[in-house]
Amino acid sequence: MFDAIAPAYDFMNRAMTFGLDRLWLRRLLAEASACEPGDIADLATGTGDVALALSRRIPAAKVTGIDLSEGMLDKAREKAAAQGAEIDFRQADCLDTGLPDNSFDLVTIAYGVRNFADIAAGYREMARILRPGGKLAVLELSTPTAAWTKPFYKLYTRSLIPLAGSLIAGDRSAYAYLPESIAAAPQRQRMTALMENAGLENASFRTLTLGVCTLYIAFKPRL
Repeated sequence: MFDAIAPAYDFMNRAMTFGLDRLWLRRLLAEASACEPGDIADLATGTGDVALALSRRIPAAKVTGIDLSEGMLDKAREKAAAQGAEIDFRQADCLDTGLPDNSFDLVTIAYGVRNFADIAAGYREMARILRPGGKLAVLELSTPTAAWTKPFYKLYTRSLIPLAGSLIAGDRSAYAYLPESIAAAPQRQRMTALMENAGLENASFRTLTLGVCTLYIAFKPRL
């Protein structure tokens, strides 16, 4: 599915969120730069937007991008080459990255956790590759918190986004999957509980834009 929508993925992200994804990315980057990481892994890197932004924001860091979709990674590599960015993009399952234990100061993932076949296993993998004291920063779409927004949100996500996906990306089913995956994924306290059960600590969340996006932070315990 992600191979198929890769050519239109960036445009659809901007359009679907009315550009708010850029604001959410800035929040993620602020958290990332605060810990001054030397080695960063961006999981479910997709077309590389987050990995490239991290490389620009923290130029001294070495960034590795992991994704299951070669179609997405092809776009990421094209963008990196155009920007002169040296990022190690690798095809791998985020539940089994093949990356060494205790090798990253920071792990990031944007809009990918809800697509995992096993979210708990995904967090265990993130905990494994983080160094002791390392930081995890997760951006994920979520259902709005305010009751008055829910009818509009439902209309937009279940009708208008799939229609746009059909017209622009040529794949209605991929964008019909989007609201279904958001609704099915753990959110807020349930998500931070999964993080802590995976061996991470001090898990917290911050709701963004009326709750349609959530930023999660957690840490690997120090030795």
